Amino acid sequence: MDFKNKVVLITGASSGIGKETAIKFAKAGANIILVARKKDKLEQIENELKNFHVSILVCQCDVSKKEQVKEMSKIVFKKFNSIDILVNNAGFAIYGTVSDLTIDDIESQMETNYFGMIYCIKNFLPLMLEKRSGHIVNVASVAASFGLPGIASYCASKFAMLGFSEGLKHELKNTGVGITVVSPIMVRTSFFDHPSFEKMPKFSPMSLDSKTVAKAILKASNSSRLEIIVPGIARVAVWLKNTFPYFINPILGKSFKNQLDSIKKI
Repeated sequence: MDFKNKVVLITGASSGIGKETAIKFAKAGANIILVARKKDKLEQIENELKNFHVSILVCQCDVSKKEQVKEMSKIVFKKFNSIDILVNNAGFAIYGTVSDLTIDDIESQMETNYFGMIYCIKNFLPLMLEKRSGHIVNVASVAASFGLPGIASYCASKFAMLGFSEGLKHELKNTGVGITVVSPIMVRTSFFDHPSFEKMPKFSPMSLDSKTVAKAILKASNSSRLEIIVPGIARVAVWLKNTFPYFINPILGKSFKNQLDSIKKI
């Protein structure tokens, strides 16, 4: 797909995957809307993107707040008539058992990771449908396919994202609007800077660079597939889990539970 002069909105754009995605789209000539809670970081990225001579709009917005998303969309439509690509990337996790996490901890993850996506789609999809073109990219995780101890509430938010996307994909058939989920394994970003991950090993040898995921997001922006798993080999693990759950689930559960128990002892 030729992204030149396309309008791309990216949530969670202040760092990591969001930042690298903005850079790649800008390099391809797309106009960029940067959305995140921290305006100072967004402005730093805006300065970097100016080298690509594309139009840039910075929108400070907490996507977990539906009124903020509504106001943000008004600002976007004032500058651009509509958007061509919506990248729902904002998300975070809090590590801990369900018994240890507070209800607020659990709700906050669902509010940002799942409802933040819903709010953005509800505000930007109508005009995509009206012009019969556009693509939604929802950044999930392989945790959308595996319920794991220690991140049960995060997994729930990503399961919800994938299920919602699948249902919406059927609804969007023959409308000219597409939707694709990008599900990476562990990525080396500030995602793990949350204090709850303090005692965990930061990154596994298999963890991905955010640039790799950003590349997959650009691919997803012109894909007819429901889900792109990064790296592709991880799809084998998802297939095995879905095909032989009675064999795979106990192995995964025990492995992650042992890690959780060892952290609690520290």
